[in-house]
Amino acid sequence: MKISVLHHAPAHHLPLRSGDPTPVSRNLDPAVHPFARARERARALNAAKLERMFSKPFVGALDGHVDGVYCIVKKPGVLNTIASGSGDGGVIVYDLPTREKVLRFPGAHKGVVSGMAFAEEGRLLSCGIDKLVKLWDVQATSDGDGFVEDVERRTARKPVAVFPGKVAFNCIDHHRSDQIFATGSDVVHVWDENKSAPVSTMSFPTTVESVTTLKFNWSETSILASTGSDRTFTLYDIRTGKAERRIVLAMRANALSWNPTFPTKFLLGSEDHNVYAFDIRRLEKPTGIYKGHAAAVMSCDWSPTGTEFVSGSWDRTIRLWNDTDRVSKDVYHGRRMQRVFATTYSNDARFILSGSDDGNVRIWKARASEKLGAVHAREVAAKRYRDKLRERWRPDPEVGKVDRRRFLPKPVKLAVERKREMLETRKRKEELARKHARVKKERKPESEKVVIAEQE
Repeated sequence: MKISVLHHAPAHHLPLRSGDPTPVSRNLDPAVHPFARARERARALNAAKLERMFSKPFVGALDGHVDGVYCIVKKPGVLNTIASGSGDGGVIVYDLPTREKVLRFPGAHKGVVSGMAFAEEGRLLSCGIDKLVKLWDVQATSDGDGFVEDVERRTARKPVAVFPGKVAFNCIDHHRSDQIFATGSDVVHVWDENKSAPVSTMSFPTTVESVTTLKFNWSETSILASTGSDRTFTLYDIRTGKAERRIVLAMRANALSWNPTFPTKFLLGSEDHNVYAFDIRRLEKPTGIYKGHAAAVMSCDWSPTGTEFVSGSWDRTIRLWNDTDRVSKDVYHGRRMQRVFATTYSNDARFILSGSDDGNVRIWKARASEKLGAVHAREVAAKRYRDKLRERWRPDPEVGKVDRRRFLPKPVKLAVERKREMLETRKRKEELARKHARVKKERKPESEKVVIAEQE
C-alpha cells in the first residue's frame, strides 16, 4: 500500500541567520483576502496618527546674540558650520553637532549685519549698514601642540581685508568658484577679493531705488539676480557688466533663492504673503503660487534636493513646501519665537535653521517625526511602508484630515481667517464689477496679476 505524505523542509521555515525575522508564507490570491483593503485603510489611518504623535520638530536653539538674527549662511561642502549676523553688529560661527560657538566677533559692524557669504578657504564675508564689507578668517587653528586656540584669541581676530563703500550695503553673495563677490546698495557692485575698489558697477538704466537681495546662480555662475525696493526683479551678466532683463512685480519681493538642481528656477518671497516660483525663460508669469502665510514672507530657501523649500514670515511661523504642492506640508512655530527673518536648509537637507527677532538661531527637523540617532534597518523599512500608505490613502477623508491638520497659535489662526475673508470679499467685488461693467472683460487669472511689466 502506497501512502503520499506532505513533507516541508524545516530550512524553508527558519531564518537564514541568527537575528533575522522568521520567514512568513503568504497566499497573494485576492479571493483569499476579502478584507485586505479595509485592513490597509486602517493601517494608513494608524500611520497618519503615529506621524502626528511623534512630530517633534524642534531640536535646539543657538544663543549668543543680544539682538535679532537677520541673516544665516551655511558653509558650502561642510555639514557642521554655519554663521549668523545680528542687529547688534555681531557675527557668530557655530558648530552644529556640538551647538557651540566656534568664533565670535561682537563688534564686527557698527549697526545691523545686513548680509553674509562664505568665501573660499574657510573665509567669511560680512556687510552692514556701516558702509563696510569685511573678510574674516573663520578657521579654528592650533598652536602647534594640537590644542585649538582659546576663545579670547579667536574673538580678538581682526578682519583679513576691509572693503569700504560710499553707502550702506543691504546684501552680499560670493561667486561659486572665482574670488569675486557682489554687493547690493543703491546699485550692484562686483568686487575682487584682491582689490579695495569695485571692479564693475551694474544697474538698470531707469532704477532709482536700492537693491534688497542678490544671489549668484548655482549653475550659470556669471548670472546674478537681484530684487529691489521698487518692486523689481533684475537679471545681470557679470561678463558684460550689464543688466539683461527686469520685471516689475505687483508687490515687493523680500527674499530670493535659486534652485540648486534646476538652474532656471527661482523663488521670490513677497510682501503679499505669498511665495512665487519663476522660470527665467518665461518671466511673464510665475509657474507656481504658494499661499499660506498670514504676513509678509521675509525669507525662503530651497532644499539641496531642489524638490522642497522653506519660508519664514513676519507672522512668526515657518512653513515647509513641496515643489509640486501649492499648500504647505507643515508649519513650525514656537512659544517665544518672534518674526522670522532668515531660514535655510542644512547641506544634508535633514535640518532647517531659522533666525528670528528674539535673537535665537533655532534648529528644526526637516521631517517633524524623524528619529535622530541610529535607526535599525527594519525600522527604516517600516517607516517607508507607513509613508507609502499615507500617500496612497491621503484622498480618504479621515486619513487626509489627520495628515493635513495643523494647530496654529491663536493670533496666527485669527490672522489667517481674517485674510481669507478679505480675499473672498475682494474676489466677490471684482466679480460683481466685471459682471455689471458696460464693456465686458474676461476674467484675469491670478498668475497674470503678479507681473506688471517686463523690460529688457
